[in-house]
Formats: sequence, C-alpha cells, structure tokens
Amino acid sequence: MKIGKQSWRTIWAGQPASGSMLPQQVCIIDQTGLPHQFRVVEIDSVRQMAEAIRNMQVRGAPLIGAAAAYGMALASLESDDEKHLQESARLLLASRPTAVNLRWALERMLERLLPVSPHLRCEYAWREAGCIADEDVVINHAIGQQGLNLLRELARGKSRRLNILTHCNAGWLATVDWGTALAPVYAAFDAGMDVHVWVDETRPRNQGASLTAWELAQHGIPFTVICDNAGGHLMQHGQVDCVIVGADRVTRTGDVCNKIGTYLKALAAFDNQIPFYVAVPTPTIDWRIESGVRDIPIEERDPREVTTISGLADDGTVRTLSLTPAGSMAANPAFDVTPARLVTGIITEHGCVTPNDLIRIHQEMKE
Repeated sequence: MKIGKQSWRTIWAGQPASGSMLPQQVCIIDQTGLPHQFRVVEIDSVRQMAEAIRNMQVRGAPLIGAAAAYGMALASLESDDEKHLQESARLLLASRPTAVNLRWALERMLERLLPVSPHLRCEYAWREAGCIADEDVVINHAIGQQGLNLLRELARGKSRRLNILTHCNAGWLATVDWGTALAPVYAAFDAGMDVHVWVDETRPRNQGASLTAWELAQHGIPFTVICDNAGGHLMQHGQVDCVIVGADRVTRTGDVCNKIGTYLKALAAFDNQIPFYVAVPTPTIDWRIESGVRDIPIEERDPREVTTISGLADDGTVRTLSLTPAGSMAANPAFDVTPARLVTGIITEHGCVTPNDLIRIHQEMKE
C-alpha cells in the first residue's frame, strides 16, 4: 500500500552487509508511533524481534506470523545450531499467545530448517521468511477480491453509498500488505464503488482510531471514527450495511477470536439482521481446536493500557495521561470470542464460506 506516493510493506529484509549475500537485519514500521510519528525500526536479533511482537511494534495475526519467520532468520545468523533454533522458536512463541499465525509460521520455519545441513540453514531461513511474507501479500489481495464480490452484492439496488463497520485494525498495517478485513474495502474503492467505513476506536489501545483511520486516510477512503459503543445505535438506524472484522484465530467450527469488543458487535449485528463477516487467511484457522471460548488462550495485557491514554498535545509532543483515579484496579483482556452462530460468513483467499462449511472442509482435509 502507499504512504503518500511511496509504496510500503510493514516488514522487509534489510540490505546485506558488505561481503555478505544475506541480510543482517529486518526493517519494520513501528506501529506504536502511529498516527503521529512514522518511523522505521531495524531489528537486529531474535530477542529484539520477540520484544517488537510483545510490545506491538508489529501487530495483527498475519504480520505477527511474518515477523516470527523473520525472527527465525535473525536467529540463524546468531547460530545454525538446532538447539538455538528451537530455543528461538520458543522465545518467539511466548511473545503473544492468542494469534495462531505465530505458531504456524514457527512450525513451518522449523520444518524447513531442521532437516537441512546446518551450513545451509541461514540461507534457507531468509528465503523461507521471504516466501511467507510474499505469500501473505498474495493471499490478502485474494481476500480483497473475494470480499469485493460480497460488497457488490450488498450494494446492488442501493442508491446511496455502502456503509461498512469494522473493529480494531485489520488493514495493511496488520499484515505484510493489503490487510484482511479492509482488503475488500480497498478493492471496492479502487473499483469505483461508493463506500464509507465506520471505524470503531477500539479501546484500550485505540487501533481503530489511530491505525485504521490513518491508513484509510492515506488511501483516500471516506471514514468516520466512532466510539466503541456507537455501533449498535447505527445499526438500529439503518446506517450499517455490513460488519467486516479480522481475527487472530478461528476454530475449525467457526468460532472467531478477535480484538475485545468484537463479540458485542456481532450480537448487535445479529439482532439487527446485518451481515457479519470475518476476513482471514487460511493460516489463521486453527484446525486443532473446536471451542473458541474453551480452547483459545486470551492474552491479558498491562492494566495501564486501560488506565492511561497517549495522544498528541498542543505543543506537538506525544504524551501519556491518566484516565482513572490513582490506584484504580483495571482488567485488560485483549480478545474475545464470537460464537460461530453469529457469523454470516468467513472470507478467505479461496472464497466466502459459512462456519458449517469449515467443518466440512476440515473433514475433507482429514480424508
């Protein structure tokens, strides 16, 4: 996607050092600075990559997977020993517990690296990490095209713009490029459709107000930021045509784990007969688990994310301010689970399927 007139990805391999054919670092867009500060950070070690994932300099399930793959490439620079690679994979896996793409990417990297001779592992690691990143771009572009067909159907017969509500950030910043939930929106806008996005602020980290709003503005797509509790009201008054969200994990039965607050949007959409779609690449589907509420670990983040807020002050500095009385207790579950019964469809790179279709597809895979 583009910032101004320049094309960017969220993560990429750095330039090879003098006398080497392989990169020595990984470059990321530091998302903790957006929307007020755009900065690129160079990651030089597997520990630094694990920390970047943990503190959400990189975030979003597909991007976390790509970052973990590049983290393993950095680990291979440090040592091509099997023990070191296994330990590095455990370090990265522990950085965030909910997004299944993290585990998927690490398992893929180890399956690729461990069978080959140690002296080849570093070269293979950079190559495989690059493949994972490139595949993510292709997959997410395909999700956009599949979702475009749905949006065209929803717009058929309407004489006004199509209003789409989204929660958190599932645009290109959450992936290597294109995004998941926003990929259909980009495809629709680029195809000339009249679309508008209701952007949930998404407390407590405000990924909607800061990240989704920022990238939609970069692309020129009309949007309106709303507080998290406004969505149901808009649905009741016919101002939402569909909801599209991303996910950090989808079970084989179609339960959807996404940013906290998604469940409430799904309930409101169900009550108002509004389609609720989830856009995910297939690596986000966890075929090993059945019940989202029972089986998906929900990350508990720092309570200070709830009790404080950061923003741009009048003097141009970014400041962190307290919201609550001193000593207030706060709970901060980062995700919730939307049951499959509330999901209209799951948009993947292969098409849109119902949760029941996932069960059938999983059975066919096993056969």
